[in-house]
Amino acid sequence: MITSEQKALLLQAKFGTFALSSTVPVAKPKAGEVLIKVHAAALNPIDWKIRKYGLFLEDFPAILGSDLAGEVVELGEGISESQVKVGDRVIFQSPYHGSRYAGFQEYAVGEVDTLAKIPSNITYEEASTVPGCFTTAYIALYNVYPYGFDFDAPVTEGAKGKYNGVPIIVLGGSSSVGQSVIQMAKLSGFSPIITTASRKHVEYLKSLGATHVLDRNMGLTEDQVASITEVPIKAIFDAISVTETQTAGLELLASGGQLVTTLQPIPTLNDKASEEGKWVAWVHGAKNLPFNAELMKGTGSLLTALLDNGDVKARMLSPNRVEVLSGGLNGIVDGLTRLENNTISCVKLVVRPQDTV
Repeated sequence: MITSEQKALLLQAKFGTFALSSTVPVAKPKAGEVLIKVHAAALNPIDWKIRKYGLFLEDFPAILGSDLAGEVVELGEGISESQVKVGDRVIFQSPYHGSRYAGFQEYAVGEVDTLAKIPSNITYEEASTVPGCFTTAYIALYNVYPYGFDFDAPVTEGAKGKYNGVPIIVLGGSSSVGQSVIQMAKLSGFSPIITTASRKHVEYLKSLGATHVLDRNMGLTEDQVASITEVPIKAIFDAISVTETQTAGLELLASGGQLVTTLQPIPTLNDKASEEGKWVAWVHGAKNLPFNAELMKGTGSLLTALLDNGDVKARMLSPNRVEVLSGGLNGIVDGLTRLENNTISCVKLVVRPQDTV
């Protein structure tokens, strides 16, 4: 039975603190929406940045959490069972235009056109790690400039493997987004796929599709790249996007190539790129933005297909590895502190809102 009120973690004000409430109304799905019982919600760096830097939100108290997985418990008007039905297990990426869609609560509303169904061999916790990472990777690789590389998406047989022999570098391969970019790049045929990460993650990243994993602590040099491939590097994805990685990425890039960042390019980067005949794009990993919406249409079924394989080793897209935080929604604040302090490596922090007491 769906209650009228629920537990949710509230950001009480811009730059404010979080507080758990047990009296937040459960939203009613509108036309084209469903109500989701949230079984797992993943934590992302954007969650602590919204609080610390006052990003995006103006209406408070607000609920955060952009990646969630759960069970459909109610259908809004106009939804047919051919689209989704009560009991379906689904993934959803919150668009951050209202707390009703957010993940850090027991029930959230999802827009039916942006849902993906969860294959039976993937847990809710694993599934919650996927939406934002997949969206960001897909947009970065396949959206037009200045939002992505503008490669052909592997949605047809002709596009799968199309870029065989074309090298790509992923700076920060063990990050959640970096892992998704590696896997989608493999599906598109890129080779070699060169990435940087801690040495302890070498075998795992190779299992995802990286052909070469170089120690991020040693720095990536032109000589290292030249020892791997003689083909000029014209595609570099920077999953970290701090000043050092943006600068290094641009230096490694061949003339005519493109660097895609996940954070805003540093002030001097675009001018330097222009002088050197290079290009810089900044990916915005939200599927509902006007410049992403057309590309992302229909990708829910694609995402399900990429995840859906009886043999885990044969999946075209694997979820992140998971660390479940205890205490349900009570575990989020400490988890966000760990993310802010950069003490998380190659796993996704996940909470189970239904475990909140």
